[in-house]
Amino acid sequence: MSRRIVEMETYDIRFPTSRELDGSDAMNPDPDYSAAYVVLKTDDGHEGHGFAFTIGRGNDVQTAAIGALRPYVLGRDADDLGALYKEMVGDSQLRWLGPEKGVMHMAISAVVNALWDLKAKRHGKPLWLLLGEMSPEEIVDLVDFRYLSDALTPEDALRILRKAEPTRRERIESLRKDGYPAYTTSPGWLGYDDEKLRRLCKEALDQGFKQIKLKVGADLEDDLRRFATAREVCGPDFPIAIDANQRWDVASAIEWVTALKPYNPHWVEEPTSPDDVLGHAAIAEAISPVPVATGEHVQNRIVFKQLLQAGAISYLQLDSARVGGVNENIAILLLAAKFGVPVCPHAGGVGLCELVQHLAMFDFVAVSGSMEGRVIEYVDHLHEHFADPVVIEQGCYVAPSLPGFSAQMRPASIAAHLYPDGSVWSGS
Repeated sequence: MSRRIVEMETYDIRFPTSRELDGSDAMNPDPDYSAAYVVLKTDDGHEGHGFAFTIGRGNDVQTAAIGALRPYVLGRDADDLGALYKEMVGDSQLRWLGPEKGVMHMAISAVVNALWDLKAKRHGKPLWLLLGEMSPEEIVDLVDFRYLSDALTPEDALRILRKAEPTRRERIESLRKDGYPAYTTSPGWLGYDDEKLRRLCKEALDQGFKQIKLKVGADLEDDLRRFATAREVCGPDFPIAIDANQRWDVASAIEWVTALKPYNPHWVEEPTSPDDVLGHAAIAEAISPVPVATGEHVQNRIVFKQLLQAGAISYLQLDSARVGGVNENIAILLLAAKFGVPVCPHAGGVGLCELVQHLAMFDFVAVSGSMEGRVIEYVDHLHEHFADPVVIEQGCYVAPSLPGFSAQMRPASIAAHLYPDGSVWSGS
């Protein structure tokens, strides 16, 4: 029995993380982690929650873009996710603002993710399990294969999903028992001094994390010193990735990473513009064997397809709230499986850890069937504002058990952080 969406609410929510330099990196020195937040309500009393992640200014623009999708949502069957996704992406006039990228595509992501939160709640299951128990045919029906058929066809996708299908139940139980491995970026923000870096590296080891990540790219001598400090604490063989957040041109990326090679980077992340497929390929060839990773700012499945076709990345870092939501991320997971590239999702921000754990766990259960070379990013920021926050035990994500997409924020947190009138911003 269908349920109709009868109400859509939007909120501009911002957290003043710039005050402590949490989230600071070479390109983003003073972020205020923010959520352009949407709530969908159905005629049977259920709610779905979703959001687009931004870093402060412009969150009002992102919230307005979500509101522009109201006519496509109100009155619609909340279960008709494949059709709703394709209609929002395919609207010719809104599509002109992209196409399939930028503010409108992120708005679609927020709405699509809210629809999935709603669907999972109505089915009484966490999203990773809901998706992991769908048939291969149902999963393929969610994907838009336009522009992908030279790399991934529906038949390819069915073969991947059917191969994993017989052993899904074993992996579901494995997740419930052992969770999914995480790495932490918390020690590595560029605004932290060496004493704080050293302390947080030690804490990461004590907490059982098997990998950390350092932000780099502002000053080479500073990066060499900070990397040496982290190596002293973590040891010579502990995986330490580095993240330049798009700071470099191709030549400077090659020069900079070459200088850092003595410290054995586990990967270099976002070494140049996320749109520069050939630049990533050139960097990957020049700095080998240091792997290249990217994905948090890759705008859609088509760019991911090209990165994979060009052999430009060794790790694919999908983001739960930048491309067109769950549907497009399923396409990206299938592409990664087709090319044999491990997915190590981007997280952090506001609620990105909460969301992306579901996608990685679905990938393990129903797509790749593997955790080899795979970790989910974890950042210890702002989880207390969510009704179903992530849980980390011994460096692993504990599999969520509550129904939904773990996207729902606490009402008190929404009220306090509304911009500009919430008490955190107004001082009231």
